[in-house]
Formats: sequence, C-alpha cells, structure tokens
Amino acid sequence: MTGSPRDLLLADRARTEARLATLRGDFRSVVDASRDTNADDEHDPEGATIAFERSQVGALVRQATRHLDEVGAALDRLSAGTYGLREVCGRAIAAGRLEVRPTARTCVACA
Repeated sequence: MTGSPRDLLLADRARTEARLATLRGDFRSVVDASRDTNADDEHDPEGATIAFERSQVGALVRQATRHLDEVGAALDRLSAGTYGLREVCGRAIAAGRLEVRPTARTCVACA
C-alpha cells in the first residue's frame, strides 16, 4: 500500500468533497438555467436535455454523498481498530482490495 490507510482515506475524502462542491455548483447552474426560461420539458426540444442534465447531475451528487458516508464509516472503523476486517466474519480483507477500494467492508468473495 502506498501511504497509510488514514492518509488514503483523507485524500479520498478531500477529492470527493471537491468533486461534490463542483457537482452542486453544476446542479445549481442547471436548475437556475431552467428557472430563467419558460420552457416546459415536455414540449420544448431543449427541455428534455435540461431535465436529463438535472437528473444526471443530481444522481452524481447523491453518489458522491454516499461515497463520503462510506469514507466516514471507514475512518470510524480505523479509529475503532476494525478497519480492514470483514463485517460479516471478522477475517482480514486482502491488502490489495483495500488499496483499490479503501472503503471496502467485505472481501471480494463476499461482495
């Protein structure tokens, strides 16, 4: 592993927070753009695009928020001394899996 698990998780959290801030700005821009027009999504050829963009960016915001929750839970496990242990059976998760997915709660077989 390159770096300690805490360092990897903190870096992941910082990247995700920055991405989330950008996505929230993008979402506000899409909502503001649709608010400033009197286009209705159903009948305006551009409307479907606006609705799709709003939906897509909203899904990315939710995904990033869930990932932040996972990073927080991994940091909690690290503090509790249970980081790197499978939640179901308590056995160790392979170091390679934790390097690729530092928030992992299970081994590959259980996932």
